[in-house]
Amino acid sequence: MIIKVVLMLTLLTIWIGLLTSLINLFGAAKFWLKHANVRARVTPLPSYPSVTIVVPAHNEELVIAQTTQAILNLNYPPAQVELLLYADNCSDQTAAMMHQVVDRPEYADRRVQIIERTGSGGKAGVLNDALKLAQGEYLAVYDADAMPEEHALYFLIKQILRNPQRYVAAYGRNKTRNAEQNFLTRCINQEIIVTQRIRHIALWNLFGIGYIPGTNFAVETQAMRALGGWQDGALTEDTDLSFRLMLQDKQIALAYQSEAFQQEPEHLKDYYFQRLRWTKGNYQVVFLNFRHLLDRSHWRVKLEEIYFISNFFWFNLAVLLSDGIFLLNLGAMLLSLVTPGGMVLPFTFGPDAYLLYQVLLVNWLLMILLYVLQINLGLATQFGQTSPGQLWLALVAYFTYGQVFIVLSIHALISLLVDRVTGRRVQWVKTKRFAD
Repeated sequence: MIIKVVLMLTLLTIWIGLLTSLINLFGAAKFWLKHANVRARVTPLPSYPSVTIVVPAHNEELVIAQTTQAILNLNYPPAQVELLLYADNCSDQTAAMMHQVVDRPEYADRRVQIIERTGSGGKAGVLNDALKLAQGEYLAVYDADAMPEEHALYFLIKQILRNPQRYVAAYGRNKTRNAEQNFLTRCINQEIIVTQRIRHIALWNLFGIGYIPGTNFAVETQAMRALGGWQDGALTEDTDLSFRLMLQDKQIALAYQSEAFQQEPEHLKDYYFQRLRWTKGNYQVVFLNFRHLLDRSHWRVKLEEIYFISNFFWFNLAVLLSDGIFLLNLGAMLLSLVTPGGMVLPFTFGPDAYLLYQVLLVNWLLMILLYVLQINLGLATQFGQTSPGQLWLALVAYFTYGQVFIVLSIHALISLLVDRVTGRRVQWVKTKRFAD
């Protein structure tokens, strides 16, 4: 009886994962068929609300100068922009590199503050400090490694102004600026393309659901003050903020033409601990908002929670269970070769395992097919990304890069549970930067 329950649970979890992938693919394909040939037009806005741009930087001397210059060169009226550059508890030359750019003659009339901060709270603490100082109607955030494209802020504000009563925030897309560095960064690039150009697009196109990323977004300053700012201690302060805004029956609009170029980890260890923090933070948000499935919260909150559960629990559970069944049955088959009388396979449908193998094989092939289709659709919508090499990379990444998420998910879940039981403080691991 237990074996049959495990088998049915495995198939159910795989089907939920397939259904989520199909929804993503359908929603994104529907959007891009309509928008793929739409040219980005930069025309005067009906108004240009004031914007405070915040850049939190902790030991970012390698990348902060380029980011600062890119922000100062944004296509937005300079008189309407206030820039707050935070050198947060830095032990390197981050502040000096900020001054090196800001002190140039061409930026002499710009409203810029360079703040050498020694407070606590990490990125959330910096943003909360900035919220107290901000004079802009909107607060835009860029990470120290995220170079915005010239029109990035313009498109964020343009999207908000389409319905300023409804859209409390807007977020753009992030692209990998060191994508061609090595195998790892090429895989990360494909992952980000799928996340930004498939999943985000599908949720916005089908359900009007958006959620704030870590960088390249703008949010109404007064709305943030009404919420009490960012949540201290949240590992993924962006996801946490998204749920809190949706609970206010507000929408976070997708400005898909707004782009920023961020640096990704180039070594496996740096990548692992960055994604561990993200995964652990997302688990935090899932647990915190689970109660909203049963209360009278807005339907978008419930749907977003279900989406997160599908991605972070059901999908990972499906992979773990299917891998476990495969390995146990494979082990039993190998032992039967050397055991008199053979071995009984532990997981079967009926008298033998062939039907089970066929069902699991079809499901497995469908998962790979949908995975490759999502990557190729995302690549096809981004100029210069489509090539035969990308297809082969996607297939190789499925069996290598993609499997790291299983280990990450287990590690993150165990770590979060240990934190809850022991009261252990969360350790923030900074992502290592590289000179471009």
